[in-house]
Amino acid sequence: MTLNQYIDSIRNKTIAVIGIGISNLPLIELLCLHHCSVTARDRRTAEQLGDVAEHLVSIGAKLKLGEAYLDSLTEELIFRTPGLLPFDPNLEAAKGRGSIVTSEMEVFFSLCPCRIFAVTGSDGKTTTTTLISELLKAAGYRVHLGGNIGKPLLCELPSISSDDIAVLELSSFQLHSMNCRPHVSVITNISPNHLDKHRDYQDYIDAKRSIFLNQRPGDRLILFADDPLTPYYLSQAPGTISMFSDTVEVVQGCVCREGIISFVSSDGSCEPVMPADEIRIPGQHNIRNMLAAFEAVRYDVAPEICRKVARTFPGVPHRLEEIRILNGVRYINDSIASSPTRTIAGLRAMKQKPIVLLGGYDKHLPFESLGDELCKRSKAAILCGATAQKIEDSILNSSYYQGLPVYRTESLESSVRLASAIAESGDTVLLSPACASFDAFKNFEERGNVFRELVMSL
Repeated sequence: MTLNQYIDSIRNKTIAVIGIGISNLPLIELLCLHHCSVTARDRRTAEQLGDVAEHLVSIGAKLKLGEAYLDSLTEELIFRTPGLLPFDPNLEAAKGRGSIVTSEMEVFFSLCPCRIFAVTGSDGKTTTTTLISELLKAAGYRVHLGGNIGKPLLCELPSISSDDIAVLELSSFQLHSMNCRPHVSVITNISPNHLDKHRDYQDYIDAKRSIFLNQRPGDRLILFADDPLTPYYLSQAPGTISMFSDTVEVVQGCVCREGIISFVSSDGSCEPVMPADEIRIPGQHNIRNMLAAFEAVRYDVAPEICRKVARTFPGVPHRLEEIRILNGVRYINDSIASSPTRTIAGLRAMKQKPIVLLGGYDKHLPFESLGDELCKRSKAAILCGATAQKIEDSILNSSYYQGLPVYRTESLESSVRLASAIAESGDTVLLSPACASFDAFKNFEERGNVFRELVMSL
């Protein structure tokens, strides 16, 4: 079915699009262009949406805005925003009345004419997804990057051919209850995350399964051999399994042994690819991301192209991104570190103990292990935001605590200025919050951009 045929099939239905955001705004425009009956629903008010609200009204959309945006959810077809999980009572009630609940990404899967590579996990999703995209492009493929990154792809379907490849980053919010079938699926790792949104940790774990549950024999699933949850996923996977690891032996997959990255095969053969220390982006976690990406494209990209990309790929903004060196002090933006495990990975990538800027929105994640790592691997901790007290408690209660300096500030700006004041030549200042940004910023990108601006203004 083509996109136009799909739209023809829903033209006579009443349609709700929940969330007027990056992925859904083009969808609303597309549906209105084809004279569908569309109600755009969003928690924000018309004043907060500004020109966007006026634009949607001008093209024929009806608006249901503000705190009551989910009232009277009676449309026959509902496109949910990723942040509104399927077990929301309003969605459950609508389904009980016969409404069909779907999403922009779910429809894209059902209509996409080309192979799909998809990546999920708790950490490393964006870097791994971007690496896969860059590797495939370097091999000559026409690649469409989307999902949680890139651009919404549903409206791009008319320009996607069967010879292309779509590469998607998928969050637990997108995957929850979604019917999808990637031809190559990657799960980078699993650790507690988004527990403020999911019912519990098990619900988060199970949401990730959608990336492989509908695969068929011949489709591929790539798992992190070291992850404690890999056996759980392995027992339910219908596709062909391979692994990646930098510590344990695997039967089929991509490994790093004694500093050498290699492909290993079930017949016992081993094909060296490159020394791990030639990878441009720093950190052991990025070696794992590279292993996952290499294994994903193993049958599509030659080893010499893998080597070239690994040696030149500079990384993704907001991920251990060096902003500047001022008076001998390096300033590193790791705003993507929105969970303790991400911050721990960043700390382990540092060659010296940094002054760390932490804190933010509370996703109800445990901080005990973070406190241990901060005590062992940082020079000082500067805390602000809703989680500042929890992080300070994790430091002071750590068995490794030996007087690590802990400071409290009221904002990111005051944190940067304090870090600049206490840093000495040769130090590193690392923004690695271990928390989401929503207590002060729209998203982690805005937080990282503000950090960059503050550092450049020093």
